[in-house]
Amino acid sequence: MIDNGEMERVNKIINNNIYKCAYHLIEDYENTRIFCKHDMSHFLDVARLAWIFNLEESLGISREIIYATAMLHDIGKHEQYIRNIPHETASALIACGILKDCCFNELESEMILSAIKTHRDEKQMIFKDLNRILYRADKMSRSCFTCDAKASCNWNIEKMNLVIKY
Repeated sequence: MIDNGEMERVNKIINNNIYKCAYHLIEDYENTRIFCKHDMSHFLDVARLAWIFNLEESLGISREIIYATAMLHDIGKHEQYIRNIPHETASALIACGILKDCCFNELESEMILSAIKTHRDEKQMIFKDLNRILYRADKMSRSCFTCDAKASCNWNIEKMNLVIKY
């Protein structure tokens, strides 16, 4: 049986006015982007992959924490375009207030914010389970093998997903 209340706080996140404003700014800045976008498809792909990794590794992280982290991990991307602030830094700053508004406690918020802050740093992702699975899910969510812009992409060829892999 599905617990319909399980994702209540995640739904509060995506309906939060600050979240919606930041999300629409990302859409505006990426409207003509030829590379991977930071949109709801990406956020959900990251969430679903992280959930699979969580299950496969028996980590015991709640679905709500994983989805909240995925929904927020790139929400500051517009700040990178506007002010050249690394998006993981901007995302963590924006996420902090949203998490509070959406009733995440201090321990949950610290866990989520840590994963957001380190989701681009391969060296940092080894320390905590959520950090590690967010890093992996974020990278594996990209279907480079079907991308028309891969020849122009600034991703290192070793990081590109040129085949479907585990």
